[in-house]
Amino acid sequence: MKRFSGCLIMIVIVIVLVAAFAAAAFAGYNSLVTLSEGIENGQADIQTQLQRRADLIPNLVSTARGYAAHEEAVFTALAESRERLGMGSSMRELAAVNDEMTAAINSLIALEEDYPELRSDTQFTALMDELAGTENRIAVARKNYNEDVRVYNEKLRRFPNMLYAAMFGFHRAEYFSAAEGAQAAPSVNFEE
Repeated sequence: MKRFSGCLIMIVIVIVLVAAFAAAAFAGYNSLVTLSEGIENGQADIQTQLQRRADLIPNLVSTARGYAAHEEAVFTALAESRERLGMGSSMRELAAVNDEMTAAINSLIALEEDYPELRSDTQFTALMDELAGTENRIAVARKNYNEDVRVYNEKLRRFPNMLYAAMFGFHRAEYFSAAEGAQAAPSVNFEE
């Protein structure tokens, strides 16, 4: 009889341990799903802000072209980077397109130094102010996205999540990391 009750206790202990692991896996799976959705939402926010910036480009180009028509290389680079924006599917590709667009916008900003009359154009000034605001929004979206990725990746590496995360198809997420020097928003200065 003692042997039977000892086996029964072991079976109960095993069942409790299996149930506890299953409950932890269930809760961990659900939290990983929530964090994964947050990352996708953050990526969409970055894409939205990059698209907002890209939508400003045609107006900036048309305004600047009136003053600096022979600066075709700058305008071409802006148009090409704007076209590639829709091609970025991974965060690495999106970051590369962002870097390219930032460089092209910096070239456009440099035009205002060569063409002071461009700096006094009210439409150009308004567009540049809107661009500066958009750059700030991009920076905030990138920061929020990277924080979501940090929390998600950290959770993936914690016990017991690490035991079943890969089995359920969860993998480390990519941070949004821009090229060195691209982190700074373009400088907009209309005073001299």
